[in-house]
Amino acid sequence: MPVFPKPIHLAHQLIEKLVRSGDVAVDATLGNGHDALFLGGLVGERGRVIGFDVQSSAIESSEERMVENGISNYDFHLVGHEKMGELITQEYLPLVVVMFNLGYLPNADKSIITREMTTIPALESALGLVRVGGLVSIMCYPGHEGGDEESKAVSAWAANLAREEYRVAHYGLHNAPNNPPFLLLVEKLG
Repeated sequence: MPVFPKPIHLAHQLIEKLVRSGDVAVDATLGNGHDALFLGGLVGERGRVIGFDVQSSAIESSEERMVENGISNYDFHLVGHEKMGELITQEYLPLVVVMFNLGYLPNADKSIITREMTTIPALESALGLVRVGGLVSIMCYPGHEGGDEESKAVSAWAANLAREEYRVAHYGLHNAPNNPPFLLLVEKLG
């Protein structure tokens, strides 16, 4: 068993330490619903998971995954993550965590990808919605067409956040082949 976890597993380990029953968490890019299910298990019956995706197949598979696992405390929206600031109502604020898993929906049309023109505004919204001590988790995938540009833009955005207000960490396997994925973590300090 390797000592270093995969980037997404590190995100999960840190989020597990932060999220409590009754919290509200966001999966900004539902995909197949793995992160939504993970969050649903953490927030419990008193909490809520809010999710976003632009593909109806992602909403459907995420809902199936939640129902199969007995989780009903979710709201999924068939819109881009850049709309989260408009759709998350005051009753759910402040959020404890917002997870982004950028790129494309596995086993689907790989031409439908997240792009910096919507991802950066979504990240800005997430920072405004998350509580002090909360976390924005961003899995970046530079190894696919369009992914490198988005990953660079997201990295630049994170690097320019005010260090008095946010703590930013970058984690990935530096010597892995094929432009490997990496994780950015943004903790809101104040």
